[in-house]
Amino acid sequence: MALRQLHIAFSDGASRGNPGVGGCGAVLLDASGAVVATAKVYLGERVTNNAAEYHGLLLALDLAKQHSVAALEVQMDSELVTKQMQGVYRVKQPHLQVLHKAAMAKAALMPQVTYRAIPRAANAAADQLANEAIDEHSKK
Repeated sequence: MALRQLHIAFSDGASRGNPGVGGCGAVLLDASGAVVATAKVYLGERVTNNAAEYHGLLLALDLAKQHSVAALEVQMDSELVTKQMQGVYRVKQPHLQVLHKAAMAKAALMPQVTYRAIPRAANAAADQLANEAIDEHSKK
């Protein structure tokens, strides 16, 4: 049996105002560390930081599915979302429960998904994409 190649996805969400205008970004790397794909999405107004983080996670899971990834480690700087996805923390807020359920459903379609909280500085590429999504929309 061949070992699954572990891909890494960095995801992030940004909210200016909390709630405020929001965006999210994701970067998918292959096992060698090469960038496979990136994505960013403008999320609109009145977005909380935690909701933006969940949208970043959903974006990362979508990228992984699009590229037929079998083994994925999602790295993000939101300890709350990481711990909620690991089942350590409960999801109390209704708007986050909806996003958590969607993320769990997407993750369940993949053979292996793990989550790791990382320092904010280690998540710069996804953070940049999340902020670009907001900035590009603001210029229109």
